[in-house]
Amino acid sequence: MVNTENKSETIGFHKGSLATLSKEREELMRILQIVEHLMQMHIKELKDLGVDLAAEAKQGETVSKLKGKKPIEDVL
Repeated sequence: MVNTENKSETIGFHKGSLATLSKEREELMRILQIVEHLMQMHIKELKDLGVDLAAEAKQGETVSKLKGKKPIEDVL
């Protein structure tokens, strides 16, 4: 049987961890929104300058395949 005091401490620890992680997730989401906004601004400017990002991305995929780079999922 688990000691009631020990159980309460364990519950408190896990609740505190979840509260902290929830705040961290909120901050990470805020940072990602800022990064996404900045990326969209750069994409718009490049398009206005006539850069075809889709063609460059496709070319980059071909180069990556030739170099033998693996997706992170395959490395892990």
